[in-house]
Amino acid sequence: MSYTSPAYFVLAAVLFAFYYVIPKRYRYLDLLAGSAMFYYLVSGGNLLLIGFFLLTVLFAFVMGIMIEQNGKQRTFLHIAGWTVLLAPLLVNRTRDFLLHGAWNSWILPVGISFYTMQLCAYLSDIAHGKIKAQRSFLRFLLFASFFPQIIQGPIPRYEQLAAQLEEGHDFDERTAEKGFCLILWGAFLKFMIADHAAVVVNAVFDHYAEYTGRYVWLAAVLYSIQLYADFLSCTTISQGVSLLFGIRLSGNFDHPYFSVSIRDFWRRWHISLSSWLRDYVYIPLGGSRKGNIRKYANLCLTFLVSGLWHGGAVQYLAWGLYHAFLQIMGSLVPKGITAKVPRVLQIIKTDLLVMAGWIIFRAQGLRASLTMLKGLFQRSYSLNWTMLGTDGYDMTVLLISVIILFAVSFLQGKESISDRLLRQNIVIRWTACISLIFVIVIFGAYGSGFNASDFIYGGF
Repeated sequence: MSYTSPAYFVLAAVLFAFYYVIPKRYRYLDLLAGSAMFYYLVSGGNLLLIGFFLLTVLFAFVMGIMIEQNGKQRTFLHIAGWTVLLAPLLVNRTRDFLLHGAWNSWILPVGISFYTMQLCAYLSDIAHGKIKAQRSFLRFLLFASFFPQIIQGPIPRYEQLAAQLEEGHDFDERTAEKGFCLILWGAFLKFMIADHAAVVVNAVFDHYAEYTGRYVWLAAVLYSIQLYADFLSCTTISQGVSLLFGIRLSGNFDHPYFSVSIRDFWRRWHISLSSWLRDYVYIPLGGSRKGNIRKYANLCLTFLVSGLWHGGAVQYLAWGLYHAFLQIMGSLVPKGITAKVPRVLQIIKTDLLVMAGWIIFRAQGLRASLTMLKGLFQRSYSLNWTMLGTDGYDMTVLLISVIILFAVSFLQGKESISDRLLRQNIVIRWTACISLIFVIVIFGAYGSGFNASDFIYGGF
């Protein structure tokens, strides 16, 4: 089951139907039952993996209470809790490094990269006195397994999500309607952009030795767009489904391709992960408080952790160090010089640097990424769509969809397009929604060559 499968939306609809007829104090049980069903289905009914997940949540639940109650041993318990929670993920990454993915028989629980960070943050916040430990295991289990976000984020903090899950919400028509609009927008991003772009991206990156010049440029640009649209899609759908129950998940992107620097980019890209790394890795290491040399070392370590979180391969570590290097170089440039450069040129420069990083991130290994980066500056024959597994029709659909995406991003400003739409009368609102449904159904990426069931970040 994925966030775009009919079964997922049937599950959400059933939970939605029951949620508002159950007494308020028991409504969290409706969400818990739905989360349990979702996790069972998405795990393929594998009871061993489900049991592993439940034991992990139980461990974090018990450790949270112990950390709160044992002031003298708080630091030790905090470190022990993190060690146990991170061990499966670290062992898996180490295995990938040593065996290069040759041994695939060890399957980890679904969503482990996301819920591990969620539970680690929970223990840290208790240890630092920011929150109180949860005393109800069922409520804590709901926080750890909330179905709209468990397998692909955003990564929530306990203080942001727990109270919303536990309290019963009154039905609000506008909130539910906004949720429906976000679900449609997420489907547009997935079917109209990410999956159309994936065809060209996969053709070039998976057979990189056959392509140079404009082919590599096209694939690199489209991968930058694909990754953004794909990840924004799944988090937007997660936000939309949550809003059906009156629950607001934090945003995970803030128009990252409008960034004027790499540092600005990381304030806008995968915000829940970036803020987690800042609060639980960079700042505890000392942040920027102990001189520039220590600050640069902390940046490198933080981005190494980010790379390792994405996968156990040298290319992910290289990608992390590449972004650390860019941030360090950016901090050395005098602000007076940067201020003289037109904003549009700063944005273009940042996007090109990010795109080069995405080549390292997506390529079939570090050697392949270096070959592709070199290929950017080599000549190529004129574009032939059949070589890329697509045609002019699909590329036109993709181009128009991308223009719509960036137009929406440009126009949003302080108010989202969905909020603007909800201020219109009912005829305009539903005409827009129904039109979007028809566009997705008619022009969306379905059939041979497309795989709409998989989100990219589900693989991490």
